[in-house]
Amino acid sequence: MPQETFRALIVEEIEPGRFRSRIGDRRLTDLPLGELLVRVDWSSVNYKDALSAAGHRGVTRHYPHTPGIDAAGVVLEDSSGTFAPGEEVIVTGHDLGMNTAGGFAQRIRVPAAWAVPLPAGLSTRQSMQLGTAGFTAALALLRLQQEGITPDCGVVLVTGGSGGVGSLALRLLAHLGYQPAALNGRTDRSDWLLRQGAVEIVPADAGIDTSGRMLLHGRWAGAVDTLGGEVLATLLKSLLPGGCVAACGNAASHRLDTTVYPFILNGAILAGINSATTPMQRRLQAWNRLAGEWRLPQLDDLTTEIGLDDLPTVLAQLPAGHVPGRFLVRLED
Repeated sequence: MPQETFRALIVEEIEPGRFRSRIGDRRLTDLPLGELLVRVDWSSVNYKDALSAAGHRGVTRHYPHTPGIDAAGVVLEDSSGTFAPGEEVIVTGHDLGMNTAGGFAQRIRVPAAWAVPLPAGLSTRQSMQLGTAGFTAALALLRLQQEGITPDCGVVLVTGGSGGVGSLALRLLAHLGYQPAALNGRTDRSDWLLRQGAVEIVPADAGIDTSGRMLLHGRWAGAVDTLGGEVLATLLKSLLPGGCVAACGNAASHRLDTTVYPFILNGAILAGINSATTPMQRRLQAWNRLAGEWRLPQLDDLTTEIGLDDLPTVLAQLPAGHVPGRFLVRLED
C-alpha cells in the first residue's frame, strides 16, 4: 500500500481574508475521490497558483487547500483500469489545484480522465518544465497553424514574453522557423527575450493605440496574447489581412473594447485558448507535438528548480514578476 502520509503545501485562512502557506503532512484520506492515485514527482508554478495561495475566491473557494495546477509522476493505483501502476502520467488543468487538491503535494487523487500518458520523448521533469504554460503555448501555435499562419506569413507578436506562456511561445515559434517579436514592458528584459528567440523587441507603449482609429497599418501575421485589454484591442487593429490572435490570458485586463471593423474589413480572427478544458484528443495532439517535432532542445536555462519548502516564498513573490521564465518544483525529497 502507498504511504499513508505525504508532504504538501497547505494554504490556510488564519483569519477572515488573511491566508498563510506552510509545508505540512497530509493523509491519503484527505484527498478527494477519484480513480487515479499518483505519486507526484514534479510540478511547476503558474500565476493561478499564486492567486490560489493568496486566497483568491475566483480560483479557490474553500480552505485549507493545496494549489498546483500541474503535476507529473507515477501511477500508484487506478480503479478505472485506464492506467497500470508504474505508468507515468501528466495531469494539468481541469479543476486540479483550484478546488481539487493540486500538484504541490507528493500525492494527488483525480479522475482518470484528467491524466495524459507521458509521451515518448519526454521525462516527467521535462514535461513540467513545460507544464500548463508550454501546453498553452502549444495550443496557441496549433490554432495559428489551423488558421493558416505559417512562418512565411510574417512576424508573430508575443505579449507577456517574460512570463511562462510568453517565453515558451517565443521558444516554440523560433524553433519552428517563425519570426517572433516580443512586447516588452521592462527594458532590463530585452536581452533575455532575444535569447528566447525574439527577433524584435516592441516597447510596451507601442502596444497600446490611443489614436481612436478603427484600423491601423497591418504589422502582425499573428499573435499570442497573454495580456488582454487595450493590448489585445490594439493587436486586432494591427493584424495583416487574415491574421489571427490566439488569446490565452488577461494579465492586463479582462475587458476588451473594440469594433467589428478588424473582423469585417480585415478578416481578423480572434481565437480563444482555454487549456483547462481542452478535450483529450487535442491534449494528446499538443503533448505529442511537444515531445516530438516541437521538442525544445534546452529548457534548463528557462527554468529555476526549487523544492517543496521553497514554494511559500516563491508564490508570495510571483505576482511581482521579479524572475522571468518558470519555476520547476521537485516534490520527492
